[in-house]
Amino acid sequence: MKVPKAGAVAAVIGLVLTASGCGGDDGAKGTIAIGIKFDQPGVGMRESDGTFSGFDVDVATYVAKELGYKPDRIEFKQVDSSDRELLLQYSEVKFVAASYSINEKRKEKVNFAGPYFLAHQDLLVRADDTTITKAEDLNNKKLCSVTGSTSAENVKNKLAPKASLLELLGYSECLVALQDNLVDAMTTDNSILAGFAARKGNEGKFKLVGLSLSNENYGIGVKKGDTALQGKINTALKKMVADGSWEAAVKKNFGSANYKYEPAPQITAGS
Repeated sequence: MKVPKAGAVAAVIGLVLTASGCGGDDGAKGTIAIGIKFDQPGVGMRESDGTFSGFDVDVATYVAKELGYKPDRIEFKQVDSSDRELLLQYSEVKFVAASYSINEKRKEKVNFAGPYFLAHQDLLVRADDTTITKAEDLNNKKLCSVTGSTSAENVKNKLAPKASLLELLGYSECLVALQDNLVDAMTTDNSILAGFAARKGNEGKFKLVGLSLSNENYGIGVKKGDTALQGKINTALKKMVADGSWEAAVKKNFGSANYKYEPAPQITAGS
């Protein structure tokens, strides 16, 4: 798979405004650009050797195959949570599969295929910790999440107001803090937590508490108004579930974390 030429959103927009058709003409190049996360083990991860791994990567690769693109014709591009809509709007990627929760605000800017996965906000703790079994147990304990995380605020404001919140730049840093006993738990979607717990070298060190503090339906984002592509992706996702590839991808990426995942959600056209 090709390694992307990642750049700032401002540069992306400037390029699009100064060069007509640039970035969107996948067919002419024989490649397809897909937005994924690069820093979420088990979900979307760029490995040190330049390859890509994770459930979203497997889903994106399957969908691309159904659209007529072999794996070596896929160009994965890094997306951040803040720039997913912009990259679709300016045709820098054909679609986005990046732990992209469907909600009404986002649906104003993009169309969603799916959902293809149901995640829940959960807590990750050290494997030998028996003191945290519910969110309220975080009162007077230390919780880690990324800066600006809605997951952390959900716990702090609604569930455990006496929790001490440590905000770091990335979940990898939170994991180190958890391992070094600097915090008692970290929080985000259970799929992301399971990916970290299942990563090589982490086996047996951490466990998910098993809570469902929110419902996060992951969808594949496409450019607003592109209902044709949306429909093709929905068809591909239904096939992936039906032929067993979906469940195989879940077990491959999350299996060693003892992750109690939800069954494949009902795919609804027109999200």
